[in-house]
Amino acid sequence: MRLIYPACFYPSEDGYTVVFPDLPGCVTEGDTLPEAMDMAIDAASGWLLGEVEENKQLPKATNIKNVIPNEYENGFVSLIGVDLDEYSQKHGNKAVKKTLTIPAWLNTIAEENNVNFSQVLQSALKDQLGIS
Repeated sequence: MRLIYPACFYPSEDGYTVVFPDLPGCVTEGDTLPEAMDMAIDAASGWLLGEVEENKQLPKATNIKNVIPNEYENGFVSLIGVDLDEYSQKHGNKAVKKTLTIPAWLNTIAEENNVNFSQVLQSALKDQLGIS
């Protein structure tokens, strides 16, 4: 799902602050304009993914013509595009269902010992992949 939201960029001596009027609390910054743009994409993607994972409705984007960056001098507005599908594949915490096959005897012993199969699989995969 590709989404586009307006962002207000505010330059300062230290770089740029970026605020998304439609995404409450979604603020980021960068030392340079290219870095601020990259950070804006990441911040908006993370904010939107959080809403999706909590089953909340995503806010409608305000028309860029109606956004006025009036907080600071020299502010400007730019549209920021995010690919939520791509971002969620890399950063999402939504659980996915996996079917696996194990020997019946192992299943019996594991169930008798109240083993949480999902937790064991996650732990084993993280160990195998060297992920903390």
